[in-house]
Amino acid sequence: MKTNLFKTSLIGSMPRGHEILMARRKLSAGLIDQETYQKLVDEKTKEVVKLQEDLDIDIITSGEIGRDNYVSFISEKLGGVSQMSMAEMLDYVDDKREFENILNTLDVPASSIKNAICTGKVEYTGDIVASELKKLKSFTNRPVKITLPGPYLVTRSMWLANVSSNYYDSKEDLGEDIIKIFKKEIAKLQEIGVDVIQFDEPVLTEIVFTEGRPRTFMCASLSQRKDPTEELEFATHLIKSVMDGIDREKSIASMHVCRGNWSKDESILLEGPYTPLLDLFSDINADLLALEFSTPRAGELKSLLADDRIKNKLILGLGVLNPRFDEKEDVDVIYDRAKEALSYIDKENLWLNPDCGFATFSNRPVNEHENIKAKVGSMVEARDRLRADYE
Repeated sequence: MKTNLFKTSLIGSMPRGHEILMARRKLSAGLIDQETYQKLVDEKTKEVVKLQEDLDIDIITSGEIGRDNYVSFISEKLGGVSQMSMAEMLDYVDDKREFENILNTLDVPASSIKNAICTGKVEYTGDIVASELKKLKSFTNRPVKITLPGPYLVTRSMWLANVSSNYYDSKEDLGEDIIKIFKKEIAKLQEIGVDVIQFDEPVLTEIVFTEGRPRTFMCASLSQRKDPTEELEFATHLIKSVMDGIDREKSIASMHVCRGNWSKDESILLEGPYTPLLDLFSDINADLLALEFSTPRAGELKSLLADDRIKNKLILGLGVLNPRFDEKEDVDVIYDRAKEALSYIDKENLWLNPDCGFATFSNRPVNEHENIKAKVGSMVEARDRLRADYE
């Protein structure tokens, strides 16, 4: 009999294959209509759901198949937001040299990356991921998780000062409208019914780990950086305000943090322990933290779990799969990593997940489906061993 211990889920995104990428181009060019495109998205989403069910994942995600990337898709969902390529944004950026350095670090054409930019008063039009959630629930009877870009990520990525300041006095003023919009969306998601609501906030690591190093989150490169302490206070305010809008009788409130997922080259991705984020983690009123931990770049578990602000105050979604590696993880390694976490926290407070999504960055898949199946299979096998030990 399956227990409720050591629940497994994906972080969210899965590769958007050639068919989807071509269909998006055709949709943009007016060669196919929205109905045709959506039919293909539904078909590929069903395949992602079946893959998870076949692997016996506990909490099912959509795979984010219909999104162009993990944050810029909101330009299609909100009023007052437009999609601009990095090449187009270059005309409005004050520090063009740093911006070009970021593009060189990302090693992709400036025209291939799109970003959602605030080009008016931002308005909620009734759906960000609500329709995606409805579809997901129609494809599975298992518990489901819906993923959204977090309010800090959205605010940072949308603020292009030379454009957005025509509508808002500051990034902080924009953030207040983002909070209101997210609260409306949360109410709709909980009305539909959702087990876990996850907000992705990868840019938090950009605040604390990029001193003296190139900035590598293209979606957060537009707004001027402030003192890290002040910036973390701003992020805490945004995230906590949104988390407070979640009715915990209906859904678990989750936040995902990583150090970037756009390259297979570990040497150029951000590194450092979660220590500088401990205050934020303890203040945002989350139930679950889904964190990157399979890579040494994330630091030691003890640096997080031994801290009294965190220890058994939250559920840890322990990252045990590196999505950038093709090779599947050893079941014993995952099992031992989980046992290490259990030396600090209770068994009820440990879930398992990959470090990050398996998404496509700039039309490049981070990984392939066959590799993903093998890797996730290792995670599920380790979960089953843990359940046998602790049930």
